[in-house]
Amino acid sequence: MSKFQTLETYETPLEAGYKLLPFNFTKLRDSQYVLTNQAGEYLVLDRPDIENLVHHKLDARSDAYKSLKSKHFLIDEDSSVALDLLPLKLRTKLHRLADFTGLHIFVVSLRCEHSCPYCQVSRQNDDKVAFDMSKETADKALAVTFRSPSPVLKIEFQGGEPLLNFDLIKYIVHRAEEINQTEKRRLQFVIATNLAVVTDEILEFCKTHNILISTSLDGPRDLHNSNRPRPGHDSYERAIQGIKRAREVLGRDRVSALMTTTQASLGRGKEIIDEYIEQEFDGIFLRSLSPYGFAIKTKSYRAYSKDDWLKFYFEGLDYIIQINKDGFHFIEQYASLLLTKMLTPYSTSYVDLMSPAGIGVAVVVYNYDGDVYASDEGRMLAEMKDKTFCIGNLHQHTYEEIYTSEKLLAPLEESFAASAPMCNECAFEPYCGAEPVFHYATQKDYVGHKPTSNFCKRSMTILRRLISLMQDDPATKEIFYRWARV
Repeated sequence: MSKFQTLETYETPLEAGYKLLPFNFTKLRDSQYVLTNQAGEYLVLDRPDIENLVHHKLDARSDAYKSLKSKHFLIDEDSSVALDLLPLKLRTKLHRLADFTGLHIFVVSLRCEHSCPYCQVSRQNDDKVAFDMSKETADKALAVTFRSPSPVLKIEFQGGEPLLNFDLIKYIVHRAEEINQTEKRRLQFVIATNLAVVTDEILEFCKTHNILISTSLDGPRDLHNSNRPRPGHDSYERAIQGIKRAREVLGRDRVSALMTTTQASLGRGKEIIDEYIEQEFDGIFLRSLSPYGFAIKTKSYRAYSKDDWLKFYFEGLDYIIQINKDGFHFIEQYASLLLTKMLTPYSTSYVDLMSPAGIGVAVVVYNYDGDVYASDEGRMLAEMKDKTFCIGNLHQHTYEEIYTSEKLLAPLEESFAASAPMCNECAFEPYCGAEPVFHYATQKDYVGHKPTSNFCKRSMTILRRLISLMQDDPATKEIFYRWARV
């Protein structure tokens, strides 16, 4: 891989035919290489074309030359106007930074009646009300929430099982709506719930206040019940019943679901995908375990390797692509996020794929006890007695003190991928995220050691596969363009 710096390339005389703009290139396969520039545009070139390009011998009449010029990898004597588009592209990619923190997570309770062995939160028994957020803490969290300059504020209720403290959810929704009468933000609410304890009263409240539901569905009945045990051994039945009831009251598009890959999920990707189709979801996020909470204590995180998960992921991705080729629209949502960054002018608000890192900038977490965390993963890490990403406390610190905390600023600065060692020379850098929490949790370093980083290996392997699929099959490329979201 290599990087061509602006200082060097602009010294090349225009008489040589063209000037190179900064770009990275990384081997894709055999003699093919992926090139990306600062704005996230990409091209695939054969090695001879790259050699001709860097030695200023590339034929201006060739398709490679025209593509490189149109995507701002080079300029020539008639590129003066088009060159102004490059900073515009970069500014568009980073436009979300100007809005600042839009997602505000309220952990209203750690109580939960499930006992999932892979739980990343370290939940508490459902009778321990000491782990519920108080109204006083909620009021302080709302005050900080509305200090954010973001025109869109999304308040997400998490747990444990947040519905076990539904009275506080109602209080927060009413207070937020009252405050917003003068603030005039686009206010959104989400409840992340297993739906096991949902009632008609709760659903009617959600309908009245336009609240979205996000739930968990790990696959068919036996797999879901095994992954997500609860008294009565009926987690799947309650989840499916809850999804149906919620859709009847709120509407089909107001209910989403997430799965988590456990060791028991391996080899069952098609069954899991079929379950999502059976339940009339239009996509699935094939999600791996994260190194936090009970997932570490119960050794669930290390129950399978990165390669095991990638095999599972690619089997699922291939199956989903074929489903689309057969005429049924269904999305793999992680691929969709990556493709959005690759194929559109825009970035994504998915925290794991943001650089600068999304911690604090895109999301903040208010824990039940008033502690403020830079991300949900930072909160999960704290449940393992490591409060590295606790950036303040609602009862002790102001908005300014929280967001200028060195615990936030240091990982943001150190993990910026465009300047991080190895990342700054990688062609996949525009599409990856910084992920300082993951790297700290696994390597005790905000940047991480890239050659041994599971996050990097996973991202690079998937990106290579996505690009290769688009290179090899026009039908798959068309499907992927439909998956990319604007």
